[in-house]
Amino acid sequence: MSAIVNDHPTEKPRSRWRTALKVSLYLLVVVLLTLLTQIGGFVLVGATLIVLALRTPRRHRWLATGALFVALYAVASLTLVPAMATASGRIALPCSRAPEASVSALSLLTCALNRHYATPSVASLLETMADDLERPLPNTRVRYLDAGFPFGWGMPMLPHLSHGDGRKVDLAFFYQNPDGLYVPGLTPSPIGYWGFEQPRPGDSQPCAEAQGLSLRWDMAWLQPLWPGLTLDEQRNVAMLNWLTGPGRAHGVTKIFLEPHLVERLGVSDPMIRFQGCAAARHDDHIHIEVRS
Repeated sequence: MSAIVNDHPTEKPRSRWRTALKVSLYLLVVVLLTLLTQIGGFVLVGATLIVLALRTPRRHRWLATGALFVALYAVASLTLVPAMATASGRIALPCSRAPEASVSALSLLTCALNRHYATPSVASLLETMADDLERPLPNTRVRYLDAGFPFGWGMPMLPHLSHGDGRKVDLAFFYQNPDGLYVPGLTPSPIGYWGFEQPRPGDSQPCAEAQGLSLRWDMAWLQPLWPGLTLDEQRNVAMLNWLTGPGRAHGVTKIFLEPHLVERLGVSDPMIRFQGCAAARHDDHIHIEVRS
């Protein structure tokens, strides 16, 4: 009898612990989805409330919530969000994966995560730059990485230290294959980030001795996995010259690029700056900022 009596008090604490763990994991997912997509956390909460309101059996709730979340998120991202984003003064940048698209996201993941919104002036700048680059350099295709979220709530777009106002966008470099031929829309990394152009012997490395907290991830273990593409220096120089030339009239105010690439490409302008050792590396993409 004593064994039976002593068993009961342990059941409720275990049940409470499991409930607390489930709630904590759920809240963590809500936060992560919000940080990644801005709207994902709200959609998940909405899907959860609908499933509970429908009195879905307990054993099916997680599956039902997941399926409903995917459906609601897709519908919201394709219809409601683009229309509502205009109230924040932002528009969706092109997502087309058609090879002939002059401007597009490098990866559809950028669009799926709603990280492809910017001010109309940024969109106009990219289209104009693509047209101007293609005249002397046929088949040039401008591909962007992260831009901004759809709504101007002031929340950061992690892991970036900026990109919160819709006036920043990361541009992919242009690359060549091992035969020296330009490959439109291709980069070593499928998402553009973390396929670094390593400094050469003697190049400037201002962060070689840097210490402390930093977003400057080197991802050394990842680099051997990328295909052997090399920078198309002619096109990258042309893009930088356009940004520091005609780009001024379109509102370009700041460009982040690693010092060793500034030296290697032979470009020089007060707008081209080093982002500092606390921020992410900028030898896998170009970061630009636009006035409005």
